[in-house]
Amino acid sequence: PLAAHAARLAGVPLRELIQDPQRNESLRQRLGPLLLDLSRQSLDLPALQALGEDLEASGWQAAREAMFSGESINRSEGRPVLHTALRAAGAALPSPAPAEVRRDIEQTLQKVERLVSALHAGEGASCGLPTTVTDVVHIGIGGSDLGPRLAVHALSRYRRPHTRVHFLTNVDGQTVHDLLAGLDPRRTLVIIASKSFNTQETLLNANALRDWIARAYDGNARKLARHFLAVTARPEAARAWGVPESHIYPMWDYVSGRTSLWSAVGLVAALALGMEHFRAMLAGAARMDDHFRSAEWTQNLPVLLALIEHWNRNIKGFPGRAVIAYADLLRDLTPYLQQLEMESLGKQVDQNGQPLAGRSGGVVWGGVGTNAQHAYFQALHQGSDVIPVEFIALVRPAHPLHANHDALLSNVLGQAASLALGRSAAEVQADPERRPEGLAAEALAAQRVLPGNRPSTIILLDELTPQSLGSLIALYEHKVFVLAHWWGLNAYDQWGVEPGKALARQIAAVLDAEATDLEDFDPATRALIQEIQDRREG
Repeated sequence: PLAAHAARLAGVPLRELIQDPQRNESLRQRLGPLLLDLSRQSLDLPALQALGEDLEASGWQAAREAMFSGESINRSEGRPVLHTALRAAGAALPSPAPAEVRRDIEQTLQKVERLVSALHAGEGASCGLPTTVTDVVHIGIGGSDLGPRLAVHALSRYRRPHTRVHFLTNVDGQTVHDLLAGLDPRRTLVIIASKSFNTQETLLNANALRDWIARAYDGNARKLARHFLAVTARPEAARAWGVPESHIYPMWDYVSGRTSLWSAVGLVAALALGMEHFRAMLAGAARMDDHFRSAEWTQNLPVLLALIEHWNRNIKGFPGRAVIAYADLLRDLTPYLQQLEMESLGKQVDQNGQPLAGRSGGVVWGGVGTNAQHAYFQALHQGSDVIPVEFIALVRPAHPLHANHDALLSNVLGQAASLALGRSAAEVQADPERRPEGLAAEALAAQRVLPGNRPSTIILLDELTPQSLGSLIALYEHKVFVLAHWWGLNAYDQWGVEPGKALARQIAAVLDAEATDLEDFDPATRALIQEIQDRREG
């Protein structure tokens, strides 16, 4: 049925579809400060209804309640998925998560709040930390970095004074070297965020900071320990590394790295923004949770976003989508969504190990507008591949430069309209352009025609606040859940990245000359290892 709707609509341009006010109203839904506008997507109400009926037949509501209540929906690892419980205290609906889970979460939030209050009051010593902290270095990678980084940068106008926050993620030693040159080791607090406390990049960077701070105290272990906090699911590993027991915060198995912002992984955001704003971000996510649990699919924002994603990916066959935030404060949103969506939905088999019936998640890429317009929008408008675009913008900025902001908003609306409507040959001829000598008028006109029918979504936030950011992130989390259920895959494991990491550890031993046997590696890898070893002295 869905393919039949696609065939029926193949010859119907977006120019025609967007003339239907009833359709547009159904495809434009609001939750508080967040407006989701899907009216520039290439489907009509019968196609939308067919999509909704297909999803309804999958039993998504029961699956949704299984997630919220703590059933082990991560079947390959035998774990529940309870990131929603991390913000349940701010929800209006009662949480069905286990009582002991909710109790542990609240105790951890209170521990975070005590630390934040002490540091902001200049009383870090009461929590076993340095008396004065001017800089906080958060060490993590993947989900242990992207969520907190997004929150801290996006909400920079809420930043607390007198404490600078730095994110250290990649293993590239140059970044560590350059960062330390501007810090005082006696006034630096380090947060190590690693679920396994065995992540290569994170531990190498943590070791570098430990050595740097140790030199400032001539190796005094007691004074050194004051500078380190850990967020991990393996507290014994953190203790063995040197983090005091009272400085360790839990990261539970029922929370994946890519949904861990709401946990103690968000400690750095609470320190940077203040606990009241961190709790407000949790409340914004909880508001989206309530909406996701209670709204019918026809008004349910995460569900509607998932319906469109399925339509574009599996019915229309588009390879991915571009996410363009018209706000520099949201520059980290696309990398965050890349992990959330591509790590969750980048699978080729279902939960029973069988090949998926259709396509899984596509490529997510993008950047910041209007910069992106001067980089790759030419391909979006006239390229041979159709790439749906997601525009994200703010109605009210946090600055008084209204002319600049009007330019941003006008570009969002103008680009979305141009992608949808295109420009016909008749419109080109009505707008003559100077023609270079020797170029036929028809040739120039053909190059100026825009095909249109390029779908896009617009998400408008009234303004960028902790609440609206929390709702926005939760919107995408729930979209991922719906798609994973619909497609039959497990969104909460990531077996694909493990073999490469294991091989990297084997190769590192060879590069460090701890091992010399290269027979375990394929010929191409052996050749490059040999090249590196031969040229290191050069």
